[in-house]
Amino acid sequence: MATTGSPPQKGIITYGLSANRQRPLAGALHAAIFNTWRRFSAQVFYVVPPFVVAYAAMSWAVERNEYLNSKAGRLEYGADE
Repeated sequence: MATTGSPPQKGIITYGLSANRQRPLAGALHAAIFNTWRRFSAQVFYVVPPFVVAYAAMSWAVERNEYLNSKAGRLEYGADE
């Protein structure tokens, strides 16, 4: 074999690993669980309060509508409309 003028290198060791021996998903499930929890806990206070307010408003509106359409509600507010 012809060299380009430099002496052969010594002490360099290379290792190879077969593709079917590698673990490309090693730790993926563990990381996914904790990453999901970290992202959820960071965003929960931005998402939950608007839903709680919307649920409370809808609950109040449904109860108010049921009262206004009941016999007692019609007697109380029926003359105004």
